Amino acid sequence: MTPQPEAGVLVLAATPIGDPRDAAPRLAQEITGADVVAAEDTRRLRRLCAELGVTPGGSVLSYHEHNEASRTPELVDRLRGGERVVVVTDAGMPSVSDPGYRLVDAAVAAGIRVTCVPGPSAVLMALAVSGLPVDRFCFEGFLPRKPGEKARVLAALADERRTMVFFEAPHRIEASLRAMAEAWGGDRRAAVCRELTKTYEEVRRGGLAELAAWAADGVRGEITVVVAGATPRAASVEDTLPAIRERVEAGERLKDVCADVATATGLSKKTLYDAYLRIG
Repeated sequence: MTPQPEAGVLVLAATPIGDPRDAAPRLAQEITGADVVAAEDTRRLRRLCAELGVTPGGSVLSYHEHNEASRTPELVDRLRGGERVVVVTDAGMPSVSDPGYRLVDAAVAAGIRVTCVPGPSAVLMALAVSGLPVDRFCFEGFLPRKPGEKARVLAALADERRTMVFFEAPHRIEASLRAMAEAWGGDRRAAVCRELTKTYEEVRRGGLAELAAWAADGVRGEITVVVAGATPRAASVEDTLPAIRERVEAGERLKDVCADVATATGLSKKTLYDAYLRIG
């Protein structure tokens, strides 16, 4: 939907994940120029404003997981009325494992312009310092708290080849690392990044089993976990036969199908051909 020219603007403003000096200059400008600042924690906002030496120019209201559903319509109405609404969370970019997505969704549906103030990101920083491949990655947020649900999520990610990034609470980090080790193998490379940009910043790198043993002594602070993706599993002749059979039954020549599969898997064309004749 095309943004309404008479409507206001929704601004998602990234806040420092630790060191207030990381705040973008525009953050202070947006806070002072907003008609309303919707903050995940108004006390944290007051502390941030004191550190930045600014005062909100408009009203301040709370906007967190417990009132997000009820407060979103009010904010959309204010946006429709032409106001500039700035959303800030306790750290990082609003809507990324924080309140904000519901409001963005509603604003987009209402044809209201949405923009953001870029800033610090625990996801990108952890990736950068992890020492793991960063050319392709995915962000998985927080794992489920219940062991059974957690195990199912990890099983579904067993073949994920991209580097994976997770958030985790300090009191659950050991259990999550052990669950990852059980699902993906204790030797899978990973990095536990805690208190990024803060005084006691620490990055521990190693296999999942090694990191789980380290976490058994207790880990404190904000935690981001980066885990290497799965190593591609070498295809076997037996793995390829169902797909070969399906294509042959659909009318393709066996010789052509075996040639295609051999190119894709590195297996011998003759071995595939003979195996199909023998078993297929």
